[in-house]
Parts: sequence; structure tokens; C-alpha cells
Amino acid sequence: MGNYDDVFNDGSVATIPAIVDRAVALFGASEGVVDGDTRLTFAELAQQVDVAAQGFIAAGLEPGDRVCIWAPNGLRWLLAALGAYRAGAVLVPLNTRFKGPEAAYVLRTAGVRMLFTVTDFLDTNYPALLTGADAVDSLETVVVISGDVPAGCVSWADFIAAGSSVPHAEVVARSAAVKPDDTSDIMFTSGTTGRPKGAMLSHGATVKGFNAWATVVGLRHGDRYLIVNPFFHAFGLKAGIVASLVKGATIVPQAVFDVPQVMRRVVDERISMLPGPPSIYQTILDHPQLASFDLSSLRLAVTGAATVPVELIRRMREELKFETVVTGYGLTETTGIVTMCRHDDPIETIANTAGRAIPDVEVRLVDEDGNDVAIGEAGEVWVRGYNVMVGYFGNPEATAETVNADGWLATGDVAVQDAEGNVRITDRKKDMFIMGGFNAYPAEIENALLGYPGVSQVAVVGVPDRRMGEVGMAFIIAKPGASIVTEDVIAWCRANMANYKVPRYVQTVDALPMNASGKVLKFELRSRGAALIE
Repeated sequence: MGNYDDVFNDGSVATIPAIVDRAVALFGASEGVVDGDTRLTFAELAQQVDVAAQGFIAAGLEPGDRVCIWAPNGLRWLLAALGAYRAGAVLVPLNTRFKGPEAAYVLRTAGVRMLFTVTDFLDTNYPALLTGADAVDSLETVVVISGDVPAGCVSWADFIAAGSSVPHAEVVARSAAVKPDDTSDIMFTSGTTGRPKGAMLSHGATVKGFNAWATVVGLRHGDRYLIVNPFFHAFGLKAGIVASLVKGATIVPQAVFDVPQVMRRVVDERISMLPGPPSIYQTILDHPQLASFDLSSLRLAVTGAATVPVELIRRMREELKFETVVTGYGLTETTGIVTMCRHDDPIETIANTAGRAIPDVEVRLVDEDGNDVAIGEAGEVWVRGYNVMVGYFGNPEATAETVNADGWLATGDVAVQDAEGNVRITDRKKDMFIMGGFNAYPAEIENALLGYPGVSQVAVVGVPDRRMGEVGMAFIIAKPGASIVTEDVIAWCRANMANYKVPRYVQTVDALPMNASGKVLKFELRSRGAALIE
């Protein structure tokens, strides 16, 4: 295998299928995954992954075809994803909070051929949500990995059984044919237009980036990693599954973030790695029964996605006994990773910045003309390196607007940088806000709210929230004669959009603050919103 880390830099292990093989060679007899009563070693996990890959091949899947998973964290999510990679497919993870029209848009845009989903998660039948949504002509097969199997769908057992006729050698050949520059995932993000875009990410960038991530945070063989971050998110898929395979950490999926249940699992499974947005740790620390749980096994915490108070870092170390707490910054278009603090940074650096660039990645802060700004001055974050996406799927125009000819990706985030290179995100050029670790895009929410009866104009901003970091506030101008009832608007939003997009607050106003060119002054609304909830 060569040197433990160098193999990721010299290209000898540079695809996700290759790290599955490597995990067997290095950690084969160690516990690889724990899901309920099921416990698999890395060798047993790899064997079941290849059985899933045989199912994909039997279903007629060809290299480069798109496979979608719309399901909560669990063993079968893991098997479907890694099996798809081994068969040469491209994974399209789908947010479990999406409603039918949101999901159909992603499936249709990505040209997904196979969908893996559930009918029994939080009383939601996901295939049924697609009924009545716009047709997805590319979709040929829907495999139900948990719950009752509706007519026209295939059970997980039948999907697996069909693969028994495929020689294992064909899986080996498919896996070996995957190259570092091949697209591993299409992860859908959004932008100021409000229309989600699919960022194409490569195998090589994923493996190299999350070996670097895991090395910086100190993840190691024998760690037991409770993955509460959704697998459909880069944090759960890449900083979770991929990082665990690279370092030999036991994967313990968590489907729903329930504080007492999480604390019990930490105790029962002796969890040492527990990452997540600041709201997770704040909720645990505030739990009235905290003292009754033995959380002494906890060692590593990785947070970010929102401002992290110094006091929270201190309490995580002193009350939850974390040895290491680090923060970082990334976005979907950069394979989820750009900068990271180091474990030995001062607590103020960890709390107040997102750290500095990971190895082999460049970060610049620029003004409106693309010129570098001085240390301490605000500028847009630009990133260049192996971690930058291949491009937006089927959207070369949006790709060209985001990544320039020299390879610099304009993030839309505004930051200041200190003399050591640590960046502190201060604003979002694209107006995005982050609720409990999920990116919420005002333009997308605004577009939806314009469909609510009686709404003439609307502007959405993020306002501070102690537990969730930020929550949405909608400022609505009603049509003449219309009456806007706050509770009704929020209820409508809950029925028509993912819950992290639903505004916490709704304010009716007579006018929105505008600049001379007619653009809404979001900074003014953020200030007004923050004052309203004080």
C-alpha cells in the first residue's frame, strides 16, 4: 500500500472504489459499520458493497449513469452509494426534507435512472411524494430499501437477488476502470437565481480532500464515528463515510438527531467522534439530563457552518470533555472543504475563524474588480485547487460565471483574513443563510412564497437564533385587499418546502428598502429583523 498518507497524493489510491479495497487490506477485521443490531467488519462491509454493485450491473446500469438515494442515514444507504461507485455510477444524493416538486426537479435535471428510497421514514412515503410532480422521464427503476413496496417499485431484496447472476469479476473490472478525474457525485446546491444547480465532484478530489480533512482533525483507526450529519450532505457523505474508510474509523449512522438518543448511543457505542453544526452541541449542553450520561468517550468534534461562540468551544472542552474541537469552511462546489483550523490553534482562532487553506488549495480575498484586498479588509473568497468542482451538470453558462479561466472559483462569501491566513466569514454575497447546518437560499424561498395567495412582494433574510445559528424571516407586501395571516403563511410553507427553508418569522410591511437600482437592501432587513426578535 505504500506510505499511509502518501498514497492519496501520488494517485495510487485516488478513487472511492479504491479506498474500499484499501480499507479491507488495512482494517479488514476491525468493525466497519454498526447499524442497529447489524455489525460488519470492513471486510464484510466491502463484501456486501460488491453484492450491491452486482445488483446495479444486473439492472443494466452503465458507467456514468446517475443513481439517486433519497433516504435517511443507514446501512443500506451506505451499501447503495458504495455499490453504485463500484459499478462506475455517479451518485446524486437527495435531501430527505425535500417535497415532491423539489425532488422531481433534481431527478429530472440530473437524468437519474435509478432511485433508492424509503416509505417509512418519519411517516413519509417518498415515492408517493413524486405522484403529481412533473414527470421524470429518465427514471426507470425505484428501489425501496425500507418499508412497504408500492406497485411499480422494486424491493431491496429483489434488487440484490437479481445481481446473483453477475460474476464478481465484473464488479472488480468496473471498479478498476473508475479514474480519479471521473465524476463521483452530482450534489445539488442553489444560488441567487433560486434554481438548484448540480455540482459535479470528482473521485480524486474527494479522496485527497477528505484524507487531508481527517488528518487535520486527528481521526484515526479505532475511532467510533457517530454520523449525525445527513449522508445526502457533503459533511455526512465525505467527511463521514469517506473519511472513515480512509482512516479505519467505525461508521455509526444516526438517522434522526434526537438528543437523548444520541447521548445514549455515545454511551452504548463508546463514540469518540461526534461532528455537527454548533446547534447540535448547544442542544446537548442544554439538555436537563446531561449529567446522567457518561460521555467520557468523546474525543473529536468538528463544527462550522455558522458562527461558533468562544463560550461554546470552552463548554465543549470542559463539560463534554472533547480533546479536540476544530472548525472549518467549505461549500458544495469545493467538494465541501476549503479551510480548516488546526487542533492546536488558540480557542479564539477556532471560535472566530474558519481556519486557513488545506494543503494544495489556494484562497484569495478580492474586491469587485477581482483585485486582492489587504489583510484585515473584507473581500469575496476565491478558491483554486484540486477540490474545485468539475462544473455544474448540464449548465456551462453557470459554470463559467462561477469558475474563471484561471481556475478560480468565486464563492459568493465575504470574509476578512488575518496575517496567518485564517479567514473569518463576515457576510454572504449571495444572501444565503445557514439554519442548523443547512444552506437556505432566500431567492428560492422567495420564489415559492410568491405562489402564496395575496403575496405581492417578499424578501427573506436570515436572523440570529441561539440554537440554530440563523433562521428565516420573511418580509411580505400584501396585494391590495389581501390579508396575510402569519400562522397560515408558515403552515403553507411547511407543506410546500423543506422545513429548514420555512421562515420562523413573517412580517407584513408596506414597502421594502431599496437602493437606487431597485434592489432590496438585505442588510437593512437583517438589521431590522434582528432588532424585532431581541
